[in-house]
Amino acid sequence: MKAWLLRGLLLAVIAGLLLAGFAGWRYAQFREAPLNLPEQDAVFTIDNGSSLRQVARKLAAKGYIEDPWLFEFLARSRPEGGTIKAGEYRIEAGDTPETLLRRFREGASIEYAFTIIEGWTFRQLREALARDPVLVQTLGGKTSDEEIMQRLDHPGQHPEGRFLPDTYHFPRGTTDLQFLERAYHAMEKTLESEWQKKAPDLPLKTPYEALILASIIEKETGAAFERPLIASVFIRRLKKGMRLQTDPTVIYGLGAGFDGNIRYRDLKKKTPYNTYLIKGLPPTPIALPGRDAIHAALHPADSDALYFVAKGDGTHYFSRTLEEHNRAVSKYQLKGRKPRRKAEPG
Repeated sequence: MKAWLLRGLLLAVIAGLLLAGFAGWRYAQFREAPLNLPEQDAVFTIDNGSSLRQVARKLAAKGYIEDPWLFEFLARSRPEGGTIKAGEYRIEAGDTPETLLRRFREGASIEYAFTIIEGWTFRQLREALARDPVLVQTLGGKTSDEEIMQRLDHPGQHPEGRFLPDTYHFPRGTTDLQFLERAYHAMEKTLESEWQKKAPDLPLKTPYEALILASIIEKETGAAFERPLIASVFIRRLKKGMRLQTDPTVIYGLGAGFDGNIRYRDLKKKTPYNTYLIKGLPPTPIALPGRDAIHAALHPADSDALYFVAKGDGTHYFSRTLEEHNRAVSKYQLKGRKPRRKAEPG
């Protein structure tokens, strides 16, 4: 072989090694270098159906990376291949292509929070969901409660009380119906778990009856520590066959007709929820009870109280006898005036 050919081959090998070394150095530098962010943080969205190549080009178009090909190569060189998940992602100062790719693979997208408040009615929950700026609105104000439960695959169920109060986190793109489905299953799971651990000899035949009672406890409770005591009063009344005689059920039965001030005539109004007139529990829950109220309904305090009255400071005075209760009503609510009606709980 001629000398000039050997020199040419040697130069080609050297050039190839240099090029490979430079490419390797360039790739390593790209992989670990911080992204170019115009601000402290940025939000980047991967739409459903986007390919890895489209995402790489979008990152380059926004100036976050210089070479979309290197980002694509980085992804495809891993065992997972080009798999990434759609979502809305936060890019933070100090992020590298490596950390960003890991976030895309794990689907660690931005999550938003929505809190269902203990004691809300289903109507209040629907109104709050409709105001949320992130949830995708699919229900609309004209969708009936019955239709919602049908779309949740629970036709014929009354929606009140069926959705667990809690703070839920969700990514952008979540629909209002998907949110309700999640809260519904959370309530089912919580209620079933508490029912399995319930105290013995309760006058409650089904988990749904426990849910109804828990909703009443939720609406009657001002101070959290009193939930088991309030539960005890209602449990004892149910065992004795006494009417529950609790104002929140009357108010719920009045519906939109309630103006914020319960009157004596309201206690005489016949509705399925007027526990001054009906015996036992009302037909459905009257609100969305939280975990503590459900636990209290199934684990009432050991108390012999049959009555309670609000003291005006968020707590209640509990009494064993009607005479003691009437004295408490006179002291805390009537300020010494004679009661116009027989005093009872709530």
